Amino acid sequence: MFHHVRFLRLASPTPTRLHPLAAFHSTTVPPPPQWPPAADILPICTATQSLSSTRQAHALAVIHGHLPSSVSISAALILSYAAHHSPPSTLQSLFTQTVSFSRSPFLHNTFIRACTVLSTGPHKKRVVDLGFWLYNDLLSAAPFGPDDYTFPFVFKLCADFSHLLKGLEVHGRLIKAGFDDDVFVNNTLILFYGSCGDLRSVGKVFDEMPQRDLISWNTGIRIFADNERLLDSVGLFKNMIAKSGFVPNVISVVSVLPVCASLENQNLVSLIHSYVFKVGLDGEIRIGNALVDAYGKCGNIGALEGVFDDMVERNEVSWNSIIGGFSRTGLNSDALNCFRSMIRERVEINTVTIATILPTLIELNLFDKGKEIHSFTVKNGMDSDVFVANALVDMYGKSRRFSEASSVFYNIGAKNIVSWNTMIGNFAQNGLEFEALELVRDMQTRGEIPNSVTLSNILPACARIGSLRHGEEIHARSIRWGSAFDLFVSNALTDMYAKCGCLNLARTIFDISPRDDISYNTLIMGYSQTNESSNSISLFTEMEMLGLNIDTVSYMGVLSACTNMSAVKEGKQIHAFATRRLFHEHLFIANSFLDFYTKCGQIKIAKKVFDRIPKKDTASWNTMILGFGMLGEFKSAIDLFEAMKEDGVEYDSVSYIAVLSACSHGGLVERGKAYFNDMLARKNLEPSETHYACMVDLLGRCGLMEEAVKLIDGMPMKPGANTWGALLGASRVHGNVELGFWAGENLLEAKPDNPGYYVVLSNMYVEAGRWEDADRVRKVMSTRRVKKNPACSWVQVQDQMQGFISGERFDPYLSGAVST
Repeated sequence: MFHHVRFLRLASPTPTRLHPLAAFHSTTVPPPPQWPPAADILPICTATQSLSSTRQAHALAVIHGHLPSSVSISAALILSYAAHHSPPSTLQSLFTQTVSFSRSPFLHNTFIRACTVLSTGPHKKRVVDLGFWLYNDLLSAAPFGPDDYTFPFVFKLCADFSHLLKGLEVHGRLIKAGFDDDVFVNNTLILFYGSCGDLRSVGKVFDEMPQRDLISWNTGIRIFADNERLLDSVGLFKNMIAKSGFVPNVISVVSVLPVCASLENQNLVSLIHSYVFKVGLDGEIRIGNALVDAYGKCGNIGALEGVFDDMVERNEVSWNSIIGGFSRTGLNSDALNCFRSMIRERVEINTVTIATILPTLIELNLFDKGKEIHSFTVKNGMDSDVFVANALVDMYGKSRRFSEASSVFYNIGAKNIVSWNTMIGNFAQNGLEFEALELVRDMQTRGEIPNSVTLSNILPACARIGSLRHGEEIHARSIRWGSAFDLFVSNALTDMYAKCGCLNLARTIFDISPRDDISYNTLIMGYSQTNESSNSISLFTEMEMLGLNIDTVSYMGVLSACTNMSAVKEGKQIHAFATRRLFHEHLFIANSFLDFYTKCGQIKIAKKVFDRIPKKDTASWNTMILGFGMLGEFKSAIDLFEAMKEDGVEYDSVSYIAVLSACSHGGLVERGKAYFNDMLARKNLEPSETHYACMVDLLGRCGLMEEAVKLIDGMPMKPGANTWGALLGASRVHGNVELGFWAGENLLEAKPDNPGYYVVLSNMYVEAGRWEDADRVRKVMSTRRVKKNPACSWVQVQDQMQGFISGERFDPYLSGAVST
């Protein structure tokens, strides 16, 4: 409501006290009221600081008779109302009342400009059509047409709402009107095409501009940077210096430095830094902040600290940049010290500071400090900021405080995609796969579309729980969303199908998708433990030919494949290849070579590899103990077990499995019992079902069947397939059919899908002459649709591995194996 009366009193002169009849006796006519000129009210309309002051200025203009006739005051009020996000109807009312007094496109242009202001507020859905109506009115109904100010405002509106078709129409109209050589119009045209992602048109408009100004170059640099055309952005900056005749200003430098940081091009950052000194921009705080950020992302800590220390003036952005730089390079203690210095110097801590320091505290295991920061954000009203809330969710999730993480997550008012991805990632990476899947469903129910990060988080969760159905559903949705050919998503899909046992589908995804070293590693690991292990070697060779990065995972995968195939020649070649590249010194790869040589019976070579490992870990010792045990060198296995203790390496559960297995194969009952009792006495080791299975095997091999049964009855956990399998094997060796029957029935209950157990139990019945029982086991196997996998063998011919299964004959002159 406008307080007209109050402003009338303020504007009127102080009244003179007259006799009640004086007016009737007076013969003079009072002069008309003298209203302030429009020039005095216009500054009031343009300088309003709030919606109420805008309304007061509006009332003042009405009272003094300047509205609706004054176009300039009406235009000023329209912009002022827009700045305070008033409803479009208020602006339209002002426009409608004044438009008949307008003699140029000025009022139309102002209203279109106001629509671009409102496009970021609560009324954005209503202003786009209103803005286009104003433009169309200029073309058809108004007595004047659009001018060189109209088109930039219309292009801004098209850019804000990604109206490419309307923008193309306006582009055609401006060419027809002869404004295509106006630099101001062309600058906004570049901005429009850049906002719509049409970078080809951006380049064409820029190249065809008859003249350019500094804004033209800065706009081009920024657009290419925002659209991930980083090299084009840097190239434009170079051309600006070399060819344009313009000197880059602060905007130019702060636009190109983040591009150099994204490219991690430290040399380019240093060149721009030198240029900044040369042209005297080094004292500009925004450039200092951009340099600190760029050096931090390039990992040049020395330069980062140098720029920061030399800054004459610093603000909170400066401190946030150096804290982020330290944090990104793993110097978390330095980041924390900077944060403390920031507090001491009483620099304002904002939401960016909080979101930057929280991950640092988690890396330093300072969870309690993180909780203090959380309390600080609540006290200062920062916890409602989505970036702070996301960092808090991540902090609680990585600390496995899922109830607190969920509480923060569900209290976020306006969740963004990062909020959902953070929570899904926390669940998926901490064994809560089903909760992660449920959250993905909830995310879609609330209208949020999962992106490549979401899919890269949830697909490994499907792989871990072996849920092929969920994985296929997510694959189908990724195709619908257009994310299936994203490199990270395709790698996650390949991994999911491989771990779910669908290597044919994994290979299909691999063949039709973009690939990197992770793509190859995923498939190499997938094939390595299957009957198609030879594919791992082929893929490893292909990686080397393509010049891809062969890392630890690549070597471990291909060596596992060679081990599975007993491909000694290929394994030795890979060993030589790794040695030339000094990968043999890597502990994980050295342990893989130990595993390969021991399982291929090359124990002497394995011992040489073992002796050359400078710092052996538990896995190194365990692999050698298992190797000696498998090859019948039981004394060597036990000696290594004792030497392991003397070397100061702690035993783990696998160490005892290895030595108990060696004792079992060597018939060393008393030694095995002693090691088993020693393990039970250790407080830091919890015996597993596998340890008991080793003891049952040890006792069973030596004919101590009653002790084996007694040990099974006293187990602290339910006996599994390993235990019953060991008892079944011993029963068959010693002809104890009844005990074998008991073990066999329990074994088929524990592992109903393993065909080997059916065959062993059936053969035991046959050897005992119990044909009916043998036939019954075979029928159960048939009813449950359990089939025995055919044996597979590999043979090397002319430097190529050829595989064939039982029932086939191998002919080296044909392309493969031929059924007989």
